[in-house]
Amino acid sequence: MQVLVRDNNIDQALRVLKKRLQREGVFREMKRRRSFEKPSEKRAREKSEAVRRARKLARKQAIRDGLIAAPPRKPKFPASKPSAPRQSPQSPQQAGSTRET
Repeated sequence: MQVLVRDNNIDQALRVLKKRLQREGVFREMKRRRSFEKPSEKRAREKSEAVRRARKLARKQAIRDGLIAAPPRKPKFPASKPSAPRQSPQSPQQAGSTRET
């Protein structure tokens, strides 16, 4: 795997490298190899992964065919929350509601 570093921008190159490694499944593989996995556990894991992939594929196909509604899309830029109405600071005379005479 090769990542080009442009304009000595190592931070960007590291981000690209991590993204590629993530996409390839290298981190998952490293985590899996930390300890021994019994063959029966490996079969069960691979079977569950295959079921998950098949369900995902079937769900996407059903969305394309219009059988089920697509999940709502998240906006790229979240709308800002409406803030509470701003109140002007009270003057010392307004702050004390009781008058001392």
